[in-house]
Amino acid sequence: MGEVWRATDEVLGRAVAVKLLLGEHADASATARFRLEAQTAARLSHPHLVAVFDFGSWENRLFLVMELVEGRSLSDLLRAQERLGPEQAAAIAGQAAAGLAAAHRQGIVHRDIKPGNLLLDAEGTVKIADFGIAQFVDDPSAALTTTGHVVGTSLYLAPERALGRTAGAASDMYALGCVVYQLLLGQPPFRAATPTATLYQHVDTPPLPLREQGVDVPAAFDAYLLGLLAKQPEDRPGAQQVADWFQSGAWRGMPEPLPAPLPSHTPHAPHTPHAPAAFPGTTPSGPGGTGGTDPGVPTTYRLPQAPGHGGRAAGRSRSKPRRTTREAIRRRPRVASAIAGAIAFLAAVYLGMSLFSPDSSSATTPQETGSPGAPVSPGGR
Repeated sequence: MGEVWRATDEVLGRAVAVKLLLGEHADASATARFRLEAQTAARLSHPHLVAVFDFGSWENRLFLVMELVEGRSLSDLLRAQERLGPEQAAAIAGQAAAGLAAAHRQGIVHRDIKPGNLLLDAEGTVKIADFGIAQFVDDPSAALTTTGHVVGTSLYLAPERALGRTAGAASDMYALGCVVYQLLLGQPPFRAATPTATLYQHVDTPPLPLREQGVDVPAAFDAYLLGLLAKQPEDRPGAQQVADWFQSGAWRGMPEPLPAPLPSHTPHAPHTPHAPAAFPGTTPSGPGGTGGTDPGVPTTYRLPQAPGHGGRAAGRSRSKPRRTTREAIRRRPRVASAIAGAIAFLAAVYLGMSLFSPDSSSATTPQETGSPGAPVSPGGR
């Protein structure tokens, strides 16, 4: 599409890079894409994106004046090193994701993330270059492609793009995942004899974990990278999320320290770090319901009562007298019934004795002449 020259800005006196559109490729489509690159890059300003300073025409050839990156691309680095360690790969991934996040916030999808478009300056800072086929998310016509024609590099092309769908921000994240995968393994996750076969692998073949291929990488890094290579766009993390994850060091898989326990404000018992906190308005009850804390014994807590019941939310010491009073009231009718029954029984016994006992006057006859009080013989008449 073009060639890049090192040049000098005579007005500002600084070294710049000038991208010049090749004359033999200056058809209408290439010219439109070149102009779009200038307009796209001019909207972006970020430490991890190559800045654009000027755009114009010279002898009927378009040119683009850009920031000069003194360094090399990741392609050059891979040719010299073959593969990188997890530390360097994580640093590159975090910076590239931060640059993509800035572009995505402006509604711009790069659509051609690959090692040749990721530059490293002398300090090791990543710069994303070549927005030549970038697309505005809100303007599908800016893709400048014909039906059935896919613009991009097959080794880093997202599955949805291989199926002819519109590129989105998640497509850039998939391509970045392919690049990071190649940095660690020395080759991209999918590569076949032909570009078409490679596209089929992007669509149908799951990527192999790096650890299964002998790469010494933390398990967290390996798992997260597989998430970037998810087949469905909605399953991939966003650019800012990826940047934060790598820059925080989470890729190392180290456990995060637990927060320090908060000081207890309860005056009755010392704070136990692993004991659950009581709900507001509740009374802790240990073994026996005394409210103490027994080391080694789980502490239980009474849930708060439903609102509107007043005294029912009180403690056990207040509810127990009410239960005793109610029981005493329930016992009164039973005691009275027992006493009345006993009186009725005694009355019945007394009445029966009075009615059925023999009369004393029938024990003597008129012929008896004995003195009063004298004993009477059993057979006497």
